[in-house]
Amino acid sequence: MSKRDYYEVLGVARDASEADLKKAYRRVAMKHHPDRNPDDKDSEEKFKEANEAFEVLSDAQKRARYDQYGHAGVNQQGGGGGAQDFGDIFGDIFGDIFGGQRGGGGRSHVRKGADLRYTLELDLEEAVRGTNAKIRIPTAVACKTCNGSGARKGSSPVDCGTCNGIGQVRMQQGFFSVQQTCPRCQGSGKQIKDPCGTCHGRGSVEEQKTLSVKVPPGVDTGDRIRLTGEGQAGTHGGPSGDLYVQVSVREHKLFQRDGIDLHCEIPISFVDAALGGELEVPTLDGRVKLKIPPETQTGKLFRLRNKGVVPVRGGVTGDLLCRVVVETPVNLTKRQKEILAEFHDIAETEGKQSPKKTSWFDGVKKFVDELRA
Repeated sequence: MSKRDYYEVLGVARDASEADLKKAYRRVAMKHHPDRNPDDKDSEEKFKEANEAFEVLSDAQKRARYDQYGHAGVNQQGGGGGAQDFGDIFGDIFGDIFGGQRGGGGRSHVRKGADLRYTLELDLEEAVRGTNAKIRIPTAVACKTCNGSGARKGSSPVDCGTCNGIGQVRMQQGFFSVQQTCPRCQGSGKQIKDPCGTCHGRGSVEEQKTLSVKVPPGVDTGDRIRLTGEGQAGTHGGPSGDLYVQVSVREHKLFQRDGIDLHCEIPISFVDAALGGELEVPTLDGRVKLKIPPETQTGKLFRLRNKGVVPVRGGVTGDLLCRVVVETPVNLTKRQKEILAEFHDIAETEGKQSPKKTSWFDGVKKFVDELRA
């Protein structure tokens, strides 16, 4: 079974604080603690998951590596190890009773590798148009010398002498008889008498590998691309997990994305707003002409059809929505101020050039009169 996302295990957001992590961990661990759920395999697994997730996320350096590389950034021993590497912060009086061995004894030591996650940052243009990205990831791959067995070529792992290949031992503690992961073989049921000289018995080695990721047009933040078999190597010859490339789109200087539509603000002068005009508007495909009708008010939206995003799963192309913002002129010359003052006097005389202003002041006057009445 591949590992779940650590944030999902604890039920917290990716930006959760240290206090939130501790609170979430205690809640999950108490709910699935073995003392409360005897002989419950599902609770046993969730308890181990919570231990492992908290051990990583509560460490700032490990958490940073995990956020960037997923399980590959923090698990140096290959996938499927479970929680045997981490302790219970409650100080379980029985010790590490559930050390990571899944049911089935020595037959379960061959496991699929963990799924990995990689965060791929893209510019908006790359996300909209699609691209081929090259990524480098640290990963554990099956040792070619021993084909992932961990044993020197010509030899094989043997049954553990402590648990006789079962992977677990029973211990008597007072009135309780508890089943514990075998401390010698760590639950695999096997021992390597003559370890491989390349991987030193682990069955895997650490490598940096470069992968090509084909990003389809229209992806957005949160979308995932699955690369089958590119995850962590399996243990003892098990199949590799998968790599999930999670897309994160950087903020753009001009455009904001809303699903398949794009939004942008266009500053125009009050003269163009009053008299109308024609502007060049940027799109992801180049510049286009936009006609501004006379008497355009700030906040007016103009829709440019099919200048948005093609949906990643197909469908109608989105639009570009341009919001006009009328800009007040600055650094006026003396002559410009005189012209504007003259315009103001004429506008006040006519009284019809600012309908919203007139209506608003009429409303204020009525409101004040009602208060005085």
